[in-house]
Order: sequence, then C-alpha cells, then structure tokens
Amino acid sequence: MTSKAFGLAQLGNAYSDGALSNRNLIINGAMQVAQRGTSASSVSASGYYTCDRWNYNRDGSEVITLSQESDAPADFKYSQKILVTTADTDIPVNSMMRLEQRIEASSLRFINQGTASAKQLTVSFWVKSNKTGSFAVGLFNDNNGATISQAYTINASGVWEYKTVTFVADTSVSTLSATDNAIGLRLWFPLASGTNFNSGTSNVWSTSASHRAVGQSVNLFDATNNYWQITGVQLEAGDTATPFEHRSFGAELALCQRYFCKTYNYETAPGTATAVGNLFNSLDATQSYGYSGQFSYPVSMRATPTVVVYNPNNGTAGQIAADSANHPGSVNNVGSERCAIGVSAISIGTSAYLRAHATASAEL
Repeated sequence: MTSKAFGLAQLGNAYSDGALSNRNLIINGAMQVAQRGTSASSVSASGYYTCDRWNYNRDGSEVITLSQESDAPADFKYSQKILVTTADTDIPVNSMMRLEQRIEASSLRFINQGTASAKQLTVSFWVKSNKTGSFAVGLFNDNNGATISQAYTINASGVWEYKTVTFVADTSVSTLSATDNAIGLRLWFPLASGTNFNSGTSNVWSTSASHRAVGQSVNLFDATNNYWQITGVQLEAGDTATPFEHRSFGAELALCQRYFCKTYNYETAPGTATAVGNLFNSLDATQSYGYSGQFSYPVSMRATPTVVVYNPNNGTAGQIAADSANHPGSVNNVGSERCAIGVSAISIGTSAYLRAHATASAEL
C-alpha cells in the first residue's frame, strides 16, 4: 500500500497518464446516486441494490442490509454501508463476498493493458468499519480471469480512514474484452474470503484464483451488527492518487442511467404504488389496444436493456393500470433508446387512462 501527499510540484507526474478531468474510472464513487432506493434489507443474493453501479456479490450464508448513509468524511455527503444482520462464521475455501464495480472496456483502452506500454492503476477511497485489521482490494479481468490484489489496513474502529493502493501495470498477462461495451475490469473490495482466494502474491497479475483477495484476513460477517462503509472511490491511471474528482449530481446521474433508469421520480423506489411520474396514455373503450405508450430512456443505454413494467396502483411487476383496474402489462420493441409499454385486448367499458411505470437495466 502506498500513500503520497499531493502538491503542485507533482502536477506533471501525477497527471502524466490521464487528463485533468475525467480521471476517475469509477462511476458514482461518492455514492450520491441511488435510483433503486436508499436501503435494502434482508439481502441474501448477489445484485444491485442501493447506490448505483455498485454490485454486492456473494456466495456465503450471510444476510446483510445495504444502505446509502448520510455519514461521510469531509468533502462528501454520502457513503455506502454494509451491515451484517445474519452472521456467517464459516467461510468456504472457494468463497469471496465483496462489493464491486464493473467497468466497461471502452473506458479502459487508454491504459493499454496487456501491452509493453500498459499503465499502472491507483485506487483511493475512504473507509470505516467496526472491524479492524487487514482487508483486500483488487482488480479482475473477465476476459481471461487475470487478477491482482493487495492489502490495506483499517487501523481504528468507527473512524473514517483514507487509503491508496497502486497496482503494477499489466504488461503481459491480460487483454481487455474485444467488445467495447462488455466488462473490461472489475474493481472489488472483498469483505471475507476463503483460503483459495487470499493465499497468492501481493500486487502481481496472475490468472490464479489465489491472487483475488491477497491480504484479506478479516471476516466482516463473523458477527451481527458488524459494518463496513465506503465512499470517495477513485480509480485512475498512474502511480499517484490525485484529489477526488467530484462530479455534479446531474452528471453522475446521467452516467448511471446508461446502466439503469426508471420512469419513477428520482426519490421514488421502483415497485412503489404511486401516481407521480406515470407514463400516461388515453384508452378509447371502443377499441382494443396493443402497444399503448413509449418509454424513452434519458440516455442511450449500454446495451438492449431488460425492462420491467409496474402497476402504479399497487406496485406489482408485470401489470399495467387502466384507471383503477389492473391488467397484465407488456413490454415490446425494446432497444437501447426506447421501448413500447402497453396492454392487449382489454375491455374497459368507458374511456380510461392507461398508467404504468417501468425500469430498464443494462448493467454489466
């Protein structure tokens, strides 16, 4: 682990591998965008839950609560918190529980991974936990399984601490996906790991699974009410951690919407019964309608998304409302820009409004 002070004298060196802006390869590193909601309890499966772009990946028996917290170090407002509600004291040798972000290959071409001109990558972040000791942070290439990791230490319980880690350049082991919108790298933060994942060599690229969580000796999940929080995550080219690149909320939201968006108002979680922000379409009772409305995404999505329609009367997935009546909903003609949402061959008896909400997900 390295930690370097940043000053004007270092300006040329610090930014030699990247621009003054758009340095941070991480989206929503300040945890300010949470389109799915600010809290998810009883989480016992991998997936995206609260803060956008952050995936909780697990294969153990722990149960947690994920939340966006208004608790952060200076210069930040929010953090992501993992709170243990059901403990897992026996971690299998081939298990690793982690918080991770998956980065598109198109965002990573300039690091020249797998060539003689490959760049070092530095991650910096703020972290807080009631568990002290050695944790790991690492990178993983889905294209061929190449991975690298090393340890950082949480020194004091319940205190925000700033960490920086620099990974050596990958000059020979791995190449990024040939598909621009596929996963290039994962940045992950293991919170518990079995011995098959943490017994390798620190800061060395390898296709061996033993290099995935080098230095991870803490099991965050060994008791209920253990917690771990993180914010200010930055991954950038070069050997120096520069000051965090703060983006406006609007800019960060637009970046997140490439992967997930919704018709609900921002503060309303998907699946909520609400009339606010509905897609509205008039229905003539004398006709039978198929596709009744269009969901145009706020930005072009990474790929053709998975769209789920919700009934605003009761929040039920797969339904659409015609005034107070509930009917099976349909999603058709799905593309990366828009889709059609509607209902087929219903009889209302009077004219009505078709109402629906939807989410679109093109997560990596």
